[in-house]
Amino acid sequence: QVQLQESGPGLVKPSQTLSLTCTVSGGSITTSNYYWNWVRQSPGKGPEWIGNIDYRGSSGYSPSLKSRTSISWDTSKNQFTLQLSSVIPEDTAVYYCARFSELKRAYDYWGQGTQVTVSS
Repeated sequence: QVQLQESGPGLVKPSQTLSLTCTVSGGSITTSNYYWNWVRQSPGKGPEWIGNIDYRGSSGYSPSLKSRTSISWDTSKNQFTLQLSSVIPEDTAVYYCARFSELKRAYDYWGQGTQVTVSS
């Protein structure tokens, strides 16, 4: 059973960098055909895909957030990390990490989500 768990600060000041880590258990992040994603949902809005890192270590980003986003991994800890720079209050959301399976063409595992509030 694969499990994903987000961790990081719940409060970030405007203009600072938001940093979240997703720790994966029950499976390796280097296993072929899986993409490791960050998704957020703000109050009153639908889910927004932020970006991902694949099993080869290649990252992809939403065009609207690309200039502020970096996703990396630490294979020794089986973790991947989101950094979102120059945050604004509109970045306030519940942030989720999730696994996407190429074979299933679907997200098959999600973290429970972590609330991040951008406020001074």
